[in-house]
Amino acid sequence: MASWIFHMFMMMLSTFISCSQSKRDKVLYCSACKAIVDELNYSISQVDPKKTINVGSFRLNPDGTMTDKKVPFARSETHLSELLDGVCNSMSDYALYIDPDTHHKQYRRFAPRVSGSSEDFPDFENFKFDGPEASNNLKFACETLVEELEDDIISLLGRDEGDVQEKLCSRVSGQELRSCRRTGCDTRTEPPGCCCRSLCSYHHLVLQR
Repeated sequence: MASWIFHMFMMMLSTFISCSQSKRDKVLYCSACKAIVDELNYSISQVDPKKTINVGSFRLNPDGTMTDKKVPFARSETHLSELLDGVCNSMSDYALYIDPDTHHKQYRRFAPRVSGSSEDFPDFENFKFDGPEASNNLKFACETLVEELEDDIISLLGRDEGDVQEKLCSRVSGQELRSCRRTGCDTRTEPPGCCCRSLCSYHHLVLQR
């Protein structure tokens, strides 16, 4: 009896998780993923490259001294963990942007990180400001992804690999991959860095093997 109840519980839990993932807004979660990478890369770029951190093993050497190894602070696990704790607070600086030519939608940063910044921002008229609810939704998506992908984020950024956004955001939703497999997609019509574009490109490569 107990095993039957446990089996039913696991089936219900699996169904609930599948339904929750299938309801994810692709634009929202793709944008959150891209924003996470952008914000982390910017924060990393602001760290003095000469700054280091001790990562000793706390083991005594045969001569009685303790191993003391220093590594660059930027991209260290400690640094990245600290950044992840607050990265989602930046989502209030993002809003839904509609490309005037392709009409593709994605959340983009509309506010400069520092006053007097020379960063290039798209025209405000193409942003859609829906109040705090939209910002809260993006922040929730960000927090969800950080919780789910924390190890992957730290691993990829820690190795300073290229195309981190492509590699990370292609993992955001298995549901989108299944959709790509079922219906296919034209990567030429997907906005650069979009999850579906990444997933479909990946699926195409797999099929060619």
